Amino acid sequence: MPAPTPLTARPAFLPLVAAAVALILGSLATSYYAAQDLTLSHYDAKAHLVVARRIFDSLTPGWRQIGAVWLPLPHVLNALPVQVDAWYRTGLSGVVISMLSFAAAAASLTWLVARLSGSVPAALATLAIFVYQPDLLYLQATPMTEPLLLGLTISGVAWLHHWTTGMVERYRARRPGDTRTRPPEPSAWPAGLLLALACLTRYEAWPITVAAGLVAWLTLWRQRVGFAQSLTLVWRIGVWPLGALILFLILSKATVGAWLVTGGFYEPNNPAYREPAKALVQVGWGLGRVGGWPVAWAAAAGAIVVLLQGLVRADRQAWWFVLALAGSAALPYYAFVSGHPFRIRYMILLITAAAACIGMVIALLPKAWRPAVLLVVLGVLAVERRPLGLTSPMVAEAQWDRANQRERRDVTACLMDAWRGEPILVSMGSLAHYMQETSTSGLSIRHYIHEGIGELWYEALKSPRRHAAFVLVEEKAEGGDQLFQMAQKDPAFLSGFTRTCEGGGVALYVRTPPTGDAPGPGLRP
Repeated sequence: MPAPTPLTARPAFLPLVAAAVALILGSLATSYYAAQDLTLSHYDAKAHLVVARRIFDSLTPGWRQIGAVWLPLPHVLNALPVQVDAWYRTGLSGVVISMLSFAAAAASLTWLVARLSGSVPAALATLAIFVYQPDLLYLQATPMTEPLLLGLTISGVAWLHHWTTGMVERYRARRPGDTRTRPPEPSAWPAGLLLALACLTRYEAWPITVAAGLVAWLTLWRQRVGFAQSLTLVWRIGVWPLGALILFLILSKATVGAWLVTGGFYEPNNPAYREPAKALVQVGWGLGRVGGWPVAWAAAAGAIVVLLQGLVRADRQAWWFVLALAGSAALPYYAFVSGHPFRIRYMILLITAAAACIGMVIALLPKAWRPAVLLVVLGVLAVERRPLGLTSPMVAEAQWDRANQRERRDVTACLMDAWRGEPILVSMGSLAHYMQETSTSGLSIRHYIHEGIGELWYEALKSPRRHAAFVLVEEKAEGGDQLFQMAQKDPAFLSGFTRTCEGGGVALYVRTPPTGDAPGPGLRP
């Protein structure tokens, strides 16, 4: 089997082609899903907009509104654009971030496979598998945070490979008898900064960064840079994401009082709870559902081949960079073992590693075969699935709440019929998506008393009637929200409020005036 050789010329056109293809397909997908009213159908898409908006639009605006359950970068990037009411209500600014991130991810992944494999057909096959995934195309058409994570992690890993290769070449030139001019030392900060930003975007970036750093160290060491020297060099990269982690832990402690929030926002009802084998099966099954079983099985075989190539040949140790992208599987595996409800979108990130592993296997084939195999890959993709539609797993998951959303409109109408500007008590942890929905009726985040406003929230929990004229309670999802649980334990919690209307799992309670008083503005007798 002939060995692939690195591309002798920088494949500058490949990243540009990949970015253009991703932008074109992404634009088509964005228009399609917007026409289907699915841009904000997923509750997390709306919740991300709320967290970004509340940094400036809140009863207590400021940096503490960034919060610490979700990582901060997506909300900080969108904090100013989302203050535009139209962009907040439609999610436009978040969608633009997702689309550009998707293009950056496609370009970086194509470049990485091209540089590792030395094969343009292999890189194009990787690109095709990556961009022809309906669930991934849907995510980049929404304000969700997965596309930004992909753009930053894949770009960071690609830059890390570039830096590692540059360091290997530099140290080779120092060997006795080598008369080549010593190359300049490559900069460590681009890879470090990108990976640090990724670690501030989603938790999946943490294991990916650790895995990629380990691959970089192994590559340097096996290329005879030296054990200790390799560690010292990789530390130049690692200090960036480590610094980002420390900053996040400080932010978390300052905003929510805990160094790291690991629970309390879901009920452990997964069948894989404390069952590691079942959790592993769920991850594999999820990849098969979102990527398609031909891609999943080919990727599994490709991962084994890439692993073996790196084990037996030191000059192919860098191939493991594509395996590092599979580090994203660590988070859903841990979540499922911890009892987190199964969510299909957690496995969508694995498509990057799957596409890259398949591309690397194609590069091992005889050169004359590769174009034909590329055509086979394109044919399988075309037959096996459609790039757009309403039935793919992620799109179907995003529609779970649509019926509830329609019912909640009646609750909103009921609220607006009585509301005259008074504060509304609500648990943002459970109803952030509904808070965003009410923006179309003129409500802003500053009209709500929620967890993010500090002491006023705790005072309102002690005496809701004293601080709020309305209370919105989530009564179904995850066993009900905090307000529902408090009302169940203490029937007097909502004393002085009348349950006025309900729908979509949400109940509206309206404060009643004291006996003998006429109802004031916004209050019902």
